[in-house]
Amino acid sequence: MKIVNQHWTADEGWSGSFPQEFLENAQLVFIFGSRKSICGQNIYSQLRQEFPNSTLVGCSTSGEILNDSQVLEDSLVVTAILFEHSHVDYCVLPSSDFETSYQLGVELVAGLPKEGLVHAFVLSDGLTVNGSQLVEGIMGKLPGGVGLTGGLAGDGTDFCETLICGNRDFEVGKVVILGFYGTRLKVGYGSLGGFVPFGPERHVTKSEGNVLYQLDGQSALDLYKNYLGPEKSENLSYNQFLFPLSYRTEGMKREVVRTVLAINEDEKTMTFAGDIPEGSLARLMKTNNFRLVEGAHNAANMANERFLDNSMQLAILVSCVGRKIVMRQRIDEEIEEVREVVGESPVLTGFYSYGEIAHFQQFGSCEFHNQTMTITSFSEI
Repeated sequence: MKIVNQHWTADEGWSGSFPQEFLENAQLVFIFGSRKSICGQNIYSQLRQEFPNSTLVGCSTSGEILNDSQVLEDSLVVTAILFEHSHVDYCVLPSSDFETSYQLGVELVAGLPKEGLVHAFVLSDGLTVNGSQLVEGIMGKLPGGVGLTGGLAGDGTDFCETLICGNRDFEVGKVVILGFYGTRLKVGYGSLGGFVPFGPERHVTKSEGNVLYQLDGQSALDLYKNYLGPEKSENLSYNQFLFPLSYRTEGMKREVVRTVLAINEDEKTMTFAGDIPEGSLARLMKTNNFRLVEGAHNAANMANERFLDNSMQLAILVSCVGRKIVMRQRIDEEIEEVREVVGESPVLTGFYSYGEIAHFQQFGSCEFHNQTMTITSFSEI
């Protein structure tokens, strides 16, 4: 496997050009960028001309991750991959064609060849798709032993519209799944947050999908504000990212974190970035910069477990926009921590998302996450 990264910024233009070998033979090209940069640069048409034989896949972001451990805004990061012993296939579908995101997930897998499939990576519209249902649909149809990772596209902190590229120009409302094939392809992954629970566990007594109404028979919003106190409750647009909710159901080995997306004062409801199952147990979460960096460190360790011989060649980082909002100007620190764990050899690429997809552990249950650093690592042997 050979990998080359280039990036574009409005101030400096392109960082360099791709070698001719990649322009002719790269099987896969990832494109991560802000919605403004994607549309302003007409990037798909530009790269399609340069990479006529490649599968082009990507999404809009809430920040782009560079190989040199930087996080950029309003840029483009392009990663070209030339496999020597492996290949990829893909399926892209519009979310509007399906009544549920679960059925969308089922049909995405139906569009992938199964023979030789070793891993699936999904990029989804970040606003029109229910991430929890999407993962459930995909995992229900993937062959046993095949892992799933990925993330939801971002749109900065605007939450207006997100874009997906599935080997055609960027569009709203699409989901693309990539299948990786080959007996010599090694894949690892890790996903952790850095948030810790506080306060008692409470039963989710009323919820519908990602809308939470009641905890222990009381207004969930009133309880949430009570825990935060009057000062923090006055600035919920920021503090909702610092204090997400976690839930667990019977048999789950680890709680799943959910970010608050919206609050309805009239109906006393809280809308989250993923489902909060009725009957589950929920707790409030909190964090600080140190814990978030530690979470990134531990996620990198998990992703590196299969590469202790220092053979990792590529790491795709999908980190939550909520972490970026919390860490602000110190956000580079979590990328630097990943680099320290995996070493200098692997190429890093990735983006800040509206949600992350990963297993709790190798071939354990796969979930839709918020507020995590999620890493997918690759090498060819």
